Amino acid sequence: MSKTILYIDGENLKHYLKTVLKSQGMTGQKLNLENFDYGGLFDKALKGLVIQEKRYYSAKIRFHLDNADQSKKLILKQRIQKSNLEKSGIQVIIGGNVRPQEVKLNGKKKTIFHEKGVDVKIAVDLVANACDKTIKTAILCSSDSDLQPAIKEIASRKVETIYLGFENNPNKGLMYTTGRTILIRNSEVLDIFNK
Repeated sequence: MSKTILYIDGENLKHYLKTVLKSQGMTGQKLNLENFDYGGLFDKALKGLVIQEKRYYSAKIRFHLDNADQSKKLILKQRIQKSNLEKSGIQVIIGGNVRPQEVKLNGKKKTIFHEKGVDVKIAVDLVANACDKTIKTAILCSSDSDLQPAIKEIASRKVETIYLGFENNPNKGLMYTTGRTILIRNSEVLDIFNK
């Protein structure tokens, strides 16, 4: 049976949410996105669409001895978020890894964790689902231009494509590549966050 699937680039979405919330003066502990009502946000933004499956793509966070405290915090946050997402009916798919990288900021060494491989997993799943004819409509919640070739491929296989972007910074390439665009409004994010 062909169905409508929502493919969510987790890190991309969290970056957008943080940008919106920071613009409202929220920082630090107030930016707890592990318990954010993602299901409520998608219900609001995609009102009227029947979605059979929601997939949240994230990278595997591994323990790094050199950054033990930071690793433990990130692993705990990911576990809390995974549990929250699954409670709201969103499937969590792990693809890729989070890797530490040493950088210098203001003359001081700092470790930043970067996600690698999630966009590849989303692209492979989009194309595989289209080839298997298990999707009628693909909704992509990501502003990663690297996903444009996968969108073009599935569209050539008669899959309806919808770009679920972000009001304050939509990706013009994905808007052009997909058949339809829906933008998550900043006001929708704030409504959900304040509940």
